[in-house]
Amino acid sequence: MKIELKKIAHARSGDKGPNSNVGLLFRHPEVYNWARKIITSTVVKSHFGSVVKGDVRRYEMDNLWALNFILGDSLGGGGSESLLNDAQGKTHGQALLLMEVDFPENLEVFINE
Repeated sequence: MKIELKKIAHARSGDKGPNSNVGLLFRHPEVYNWARKIITSTVVKSHFGSVVKGDVRRYEMDNLWALNFILGDSLGGGGSESLLNDAQGKTHGQALLLMEVDFPENLEVFINE
């Protein structure tokens, strides 16, 4: 089934220099283990499209059930014209929570409506 990440995770984002940072925190270890396999740097870079001009690096934080992404060269070009174009990176977390994923039915009990 297709769902947006906001149904299974929280996000926090910020910026440093030319890069932004997005942390995804999952509510359950089963969902985190699934996400580690599915939500890759490549998937995140594709979701952000031309906003991320550099590499996306992913860090796993098993003790927090969290993934942290550094979006390289994602703050160029000014203004907050949309969720995906924020020169300060503050909305990149919300933008990632809008990404749709194919979520397994056996984990649907963990979906937060």
